Amino acid sequence: MPQRAATIIGGGVGGLAAAIALHQRGWRVEVLERATEFTEIGAGISLWPNALHALQVLGLADAVRALGAVEATGGVRDRRGRWLSRTDNAKLARQFGHPLVVLHRADLLRVLTEALPADSLRSGSEVSVVRDHDHSLVVEHRGGVSRPDLVVGADGLRSAVRRVLWPEAAGPRYAGYTAWRMVTEPLAEPPAEGAATWGRGERFGYTALPGGRMYCFATASLPAGTTSGSSEYAELLRRFGSWPAPVPALLATVPADAVLRHDLYDLPPLPSFVRGRVALLGDAAHAMTPNLGQGACQALEDAVTLAHCLDGTPDVAAALRSYDLLRRPRTQAITRRSARLGAVGQLSWPPAVLVRDTAARLTPMWATLRSMTPVLSWTAPVDPVTATESESN
Repeated sequence: MPQRAATIIGGGVGGLAAAIALHQRGWRVEVLERATEFTEIGAGISLWPNALHALQVLGLADAVRALGAVEATGGVRDRRGRWLSRTDNAKLARQFGHPLVVLHRADLLRVLTEALPADSLRSGSEVSVVRDHDHSLVVEHRGGVSRPDLVVGADGLRSAVRRVLWPEAAGPRYAGYTAWRMVTEPLAEPPAEGAATWGRGERFGYTALPGGRMYCFATASLPAGTTSGSSEYAELLRRFGSWPAPVPALLATVPADAVLRHDLYDLPPLPSFVRGRVALLGDAAHAMTPNLGQGACQALEDAVTLAHCLDGTPDVAAALRSYDLLRRPRTQAITRRSARLGAVGQLSWPPAVLVRDTAARLTPMWATLRSMTPVLSWTAPVDPVTATESESN
């Protein structure tokens, strides 16, 4: 089979992983990134066992684990600081083959970019046209014109590829709450356990990063587009400065100018992730709220599955239909589940909060772990999925 070419639009986790998976199978790849460099300004990222399995398929799991932190335990607390539920990372690793690893997004991006040929990474390449017409794919971008055999739209929540080729698709929908993300300075004695504390319409969580730093996040139910009166850091102190330890101490070590804030959105379900020889991947296909920590994890699964479906078949369109069959039901189910968990976490009516917290306290650890099995037990596909099977579904 002659060498085939793929143009990946978007240089985030999913786009880079897809490029790696295809490059390893002999494809000529280019990654078009609108920004001037391949990097992340975000904070921490959680990689659950399913994501580590996808990275293992790419040969990168060990490199990523070496840059991350693995906490022994974590869980959920109530507004008074009492534990509602606990998670044992050792049990997680025994059951699913990998632990939960947390690292900085920039470190993950660096591992992914270093796994690709330097000349395949094209920053500052904003895409203006994507056209699939008369069996000819055309991508016009700032660096010129590409005519690949495959286009992968991995350009995020507000995907230009989705907007152009799926004009009938509904846009992102606001989840009802905003989020802050931040990384502390190195701590002399960082908390031994991570936790998410549930309040009334607010949450605050923290987990370990390497080097004694902590990745922290917070949410509050607010109208979309709301801005803080002074600074985001001051808003965090106002909302969470009196919460149970160690929240105030963690906030005290956050640089005041290093707080990121974003309203949270997910994507209504698409009828298909593919159009001809164009496939959507990651947030462009199934943006989800971060409540399950599965956004990047699902993008990594997408990348490995996409390459598997394309392996060994000259019919790109048929392979993409197989990809859609394998990925769309799973990712859309996880999107719904994440939205439900977020709605529970953001409850503010006191009686509902009492019921939520009581139910969480009475749920044994084994039941919580079992409920996550459908998400975390994913393994890369082995057997091919035929186009006939795809069309029948």
